Amino acid sequence: MTLHEPSALELERRAFRRRRSQGSILVAIASTIALAVIVWATLVNTPGWALVQESFFNPEVALRSLPRVWDGFLLNLQVLGLSVITVGVCSLLIATLRTLPGPVFFPLRMIAAAYTDIFRGFPFIIVLYLVGFGIPTLTGQRIPPIVLGTLCITLTYSAYVSEVIRAGIDAVHPSQRLAARALGLGYTQTLRRIVLPQALRKITPPLMNDFVAMQKDVGLISILGAVDAVRAAQIMNAQTYNFTPYVVAGILFILLAIPSIRLTDWYTARLRRREQTGSVL
Repeated sequence: MTLHEPSALELERRAFRRRRSQGSILVAIASTIALAVIVWATLVNTPGWALVQESFFNPEVALRSLPRVWDGFLLNLQVLGLSVITVGVCSLLIATLRTLPGPVFFPLRMIAAAYTDIFRGFPFIIVLYLVGFGIPTLTGQRIPPIVLGTLCITLTYSAYVSEVIRAGIDAVHPSQRLAARALGLGYTQTLRRIVLPQALRKITPPLMNDFVAMQKDVGLISILGAVDAVRAAQIMNAQTYNFTPYVVAGILFILLAIPSIRLTDWYTARLRRREQTGSVL
C-alpha cells in the first residue's frame, strides 16, 4: 500500500503559508508591544492617573463590594435566562405571522409589522418606565421586578429577533418550499422541517449578537427598583464615595459576554470555511 506524497509544488505552497503565518505572528506581537508602550506613555504616565486609579480601580473597595454586586448580578442572570426563553418563543411567533401568505392573513401581518415598528423605535429605557411603572399602576398590585424586567426585555427584543428570523426565512430559496410542497408537505410541515432549519443556520451569528446586546440591557432593570448588579454598585458607591463598584459590575457583565462573543466569532468563521471550501488556493 503506497501512501500519497504531496508534490514539490504543494510542499512549496505549505512552506510559503508557514512562513507567512510566522511573519504575521511576529507583526502582531510587535504591534501589541508598540500599542502597550503608547498607552503607558499617554495614559498611565499622566499626572492624574493616580487619582483615577484611586477613584475607579481601588482593589480594597473592589473586594469589599464584590459580594453585594455578585448577589445583584445573580438577579440579572435570572432575568436573562427567563428572557432568552420568552424572546425565543415570541419572536418566532411574530416572524411566522409576518410570513403568512394570502390576503386572509393581512390583519395578522399588519399587527406583527406594527409591533416590530413600534418596539424597535421605542428606546428601551422608555419601555422600562412605561411598562415597569404603568402596569402596577393599572392593576393596583405590586409586581416583582424580575417579572417586569423580563416583560420589558421580551417586548423590546422580540421585535429585533423576529426581524432577524424573518430575514432568515426569506433568505431560504423558494425552490425549497416548492420541492417540499411537491413531496406532499403542508405549509406548517414545510416551515418546520425545511425552511426553519435552514433559516436558523443562516441567522445564528446575528442572533448571538442580539443575545450579547440583551446581556448588557439586563443591567437596566435597576430602574424598576431591582437590587441587581448596577443598583448594588450604586449603593456601594454611596457608602464608599468611590466608583470602583461600577467597574466591578462592568467586569462581571464583560465576563458574561466574552464566551458568547467568542462563540459567535467561532461559528461565523466555521460557516465561512464551509461556504468557501475549495475556493482558497
